[in-house]
Amino acid sequence: MAITAALVKELRERTGAGMMECKKALVETEGDLEAAIEMMRKSGQAKAAKKAGRIAADGVVVIAVAGDAKAGVMVEVNCETDFVAKDKNFTTFAEMVAARALASDAADVEALETMALEEGGDTDIAQTRADLVAKIGENIRLRRLVRFDGVKGQLSSYRHGVRIGVLVEIADGNPTLSKDIAMHIAATNPLCVSADQVPAAVLEKEKEIFRAQALESGKPEQIVEKIVAGKVRKYLEEVTLLGQAFVKDTDITLDNLLAQTGAKVMRFARFEVGEGIEKKQENFADEVMVQVRGD
Repeated sequence: MAITAALVKELRERTGAGMMECKKALVETEGDLEAAIEMMRKSGQAKAAKKAGRIAADGVVVIAVAGDAKAGVMVEVNCETDFVAKDKNFTTFAEMVAARALASDAADVEALETMALEEGGDTDIAQTRADLVAKIGENIRLRRLVRFDGVKGQLSSYRHGVRIGVLVEIADGNPTLSKDIAMHIAATNPLCVSADQVPAAVLEKEKEIFRAQALESGKPEQIVEKIVAGKVRKYLEEVTLLGQAFVKDTDITLDNLLAQTGAKVMRFARFEVGEGIEKKQENFADEVMVQVRGD
């Protein structure tokens, strides 16, 4: 069968692959369009597997909130470079993943990836992701999902660019206050709402560090304990939402602000793209020198 330009064009439109790759697939399948698509998908799976070990520390955070604001989800979808993070194919995929997460009951990305990207569709999210890896040429992964269901207070969200996202539920608040607090969380990255929520292991580790620092200075034991207690108070002010100074008015804490309005923060979640991922450090100067020397 003759491989026409129209057939190559149709295959390109359906797969998003390059012209030469499409022509090669059609030649190998003797012009059978569906067989060519299947072969390219299998090839795409192999490419995705090869790229799976590469560090994906860029990407986007996407938030989806139900129309009645009684449920919301936030997902982080990673890629390798800022260039791909801005690619329309990638951002559309991330937005569709968030919408599917909101419409589902998936509690984590593992469950979400087994679902069809579009309700009633034939292709699951894991396969769609693998196909996108083959098309774009970078490792892509769904890293995190958080969902707020059964919201009784007011659900507010804030996204700073595409890299930081916040979901926060506030009881007895108002839209302006809720948005301000969501923006505050984005800016200050608190660990939790209040001091009693700080994990005991985290607090004990900080105490050990403070104690070692104080002992190093040669202070008496009784003074050391006072120093540690003071530093712990300061630490809790810095890492808890209620202890922090409000970013829009640093003369008051969030605790004071909420007390004035009668509102209460029930829970929050904050994602920042790539946080906690150890990025590979590239030394391009050394790389060029290796090529110049022919090593």
